[in-house]
Amino acid sequence: MTSQTNIAAERLWTAAASLTPCAPIRDLIEPTDVESAYAVQEINTVRHLESGRRLVGRKIGLTARAVQKQLGVDQPDYGMLFADMSVSDGEPILPGAVMQPKVEMEIAFVIGRDLTHEQLTIADMLGAVEYALPAIEVVGSRIANWDIRLADTIADNASSGLYVLGAEPRKLGSFDLRLCGGVMESRGEPLSVGAGVACMGNPLNAALWLAKVMVKTGRPLRAGDVILSGALGPMVAAQPGDTFDVRINGLGSVRAAFAKE
Repeated sequence: MTSQTNIAAERLWTAAASLTPCAPIRDLIEPTDVESAYAVQEINTVRHLESGRRLVGRKIGLTARAVQKQLGVDQPDYGMLFADMSVSDGEPILPGAVMQPKVEMEIAFVIGRDLTHEQLTIADMLGAVEYALPAIEVVGSRIANWDIRLADTIADNASSGLYVLGAEPRKLGSFDLRLCGGVMESRGEPLSVGAGVACMGNPLNAALWLAKVMVKTGRPLRAGDVILSGALGPMVAAQPGDTFDVRINGLGSVRAAFAKE
C-alpha cells in the first residue's frame, strides 16, 4: 500500500468516527484511479472486520448509464454491507446515523449458495438467488457536500450508509425483473420512479457482474449474503422527520422512516 492510500483511508475513517465530513481524497489519488480507490476501501473494510463488524453482503452503485457517463466510467462500483447497516422495515432511523443521507429504491437479492466459480453465468445467478425483496438504500457520504468523483465514492465504500429490506420475499419468476415498475413516495407525493430495466438492463446483470468481481477480489459472495442491485430511479435527499415508501410491482413495499431531531 502507498502512503497516499493509507492517508486517504485514515481521512475517511476519522470522518466517519467523528461524524464530521472531510475533504475529497482527490488530493491523494487520481479521480479515476479505481485500483487505488478500492485499495482504500479494503483498508477500512479490514479495520471494520477486525473491530467486530460482520460482513453480510454487497451494494452495487453506478448502475445507471447516465451516471456512468457523468463520471466517465463504463462499469458499476461496489461497496460492503455490514450487519449493523440493516434497518427493519419502518424502523426509525436516528439523526446522525448516516451522514448527508439520500435514499434510493432498489431490488435486493438474497443468495442461497456460495458463488466461488471464476466463470459464473446468468444461469448460476438464477440458481443462486434464494429470493428477492424491495429495498431502500440510505446512501451517505463522509465527504463534505457530496463533492465526489469516481475515486472518492469507491474509497468511501461506494457512499454506503444503511439499507432497509421489505419483509415479504418473492421467488424469481413470480415477477418481471426487467419491467417491474417502482415508485418512491413521501407523504403521498411521488419523488422517484423507475423500473428494473434502468439497472444495467436487468438487476440480475448487475448481480452477475458483482459476483464475478467478488471472486476476483478474493471476497466471493456466500450463502445468505444480501445484494443491493442498484437504483431503479433518481436518489432523493432525506431530512429528519421524512418517511419514504417504495412500491415495486410484484415485489411489494418497504418504508424508510427518519426520526425527528
